[in-house]
Amino acid sequence: MAPSRSPPPDRGPWRSRPWWPWFRRGATAVFFLLVAGLLVSQARSIEWGEVLNSLENYPLTAAWGAVALAAASFTLYSCFDLLGRHYTGHKLSAPTVMLVTFTSYAFNLNLGSLVGGVAFRFRLYSRLGQKPGAITRIMSISMLANWMGYVLLAGLVFSLHPPTLPPDWPVTTGHLRLAGLALLAAAAAYLGICTFTRQRHYELRGHTLELPSPRLAVLQLLMGAGNWLTMSGILFILLQHRIEFSAVVSVLLLAAVAGVITHIPAGLGVLEAVFVALLSHLMPQPELLAALVAYRVVYYLAPLGIATAIYAVMEARARKLARAARAAQPPRNARPATH
Repeated sequence: MAPSRSPPPDRGPWRSRPWWPWFRRGATAVFFLLVAGLLVSQARSIEWGEVLNSLENYPLTAAWGAVALAAASFTLYSCFDLLGRHYTGHKLSAPTVMLVTFTSYAFNLNLGSLVGGVAFRFRLYSRLGQKPGAITRIMSISMLANWMGYVLLAGLVFSLHPPTLPPDWPVTTGHLRLAGLALLAAAAAYLGICTFTRQRHYELRGHTLELPSPRLAVLQLLMGAGNWLTMSGILFILLQHRIEFSAVVSVLLLAAVAGVITHIPAGLGVLEAVFVALLSHLMPQPELLAALVAYRVVYYLAPLGIATAIYAVMEARARKLARAARAAQPPRNARPATH
């Protein structure tokens, strides 16, 4: 008797229409065209010669300070998967876990979350013997640490010290304060759920997920917020302390959301457009863009080069171990020796 198939899930009145996929693709294409138009208009209004001149005269003390903070940020983020190690109880060593996290984070920044944050983690952890269910739980804890830390920090900054927005923007400082209060409520709700909910296990697509302990949830919030603060500190140093730190934090958080919405790898052009739109009245555009170019070199490109080398070494070792394991297995056609 053939197993019965469950009916297809209800996709809603709109998604069942034949024109819906085309409408969705068209709306996405229009959105990308609008973003591309914004980026092109911003790029055409910039004096790139002055930007290069600002880079040539950039102080080395600021550059080295940014490098030190970038190393601190990547070290902190590399500890995110250690939370997943504690959560799942797997036996990989802490240095190995941190190398996997560092590599996936660098590729995530430059190529997008699906390639770096997901695909690279799955490949590397699979090579190290982890099962898909364990890898999913590790990633969920790590991503929650990043984005719940974002929620906490954005809630504090937007509610207490929101940035000064251009007068022609539809979003006002009051709107940001309300958004900040909502984000703080979300962070408090996450802590409350992890602390007081009696049901600790949930089923999701065949995987059993367990709510983090209150202690682990607090660590997620603090580590995630700490990393976003460290990233803001890199930009603050590269801007040579000429813009208030709270403003730098606010604009970086807004740019991160804009980058996620546009799905552009590395947020290329989006970060620059948001910073120019919100901070160019506080600092000349060429010097502001020079700091952002330096930020991309320090926080995106240099770690990507290191991560590429680490990934190549890890792949070579994995292939060597696989060949050794195949060589140790007896041939399938071999007969057992008789005595």
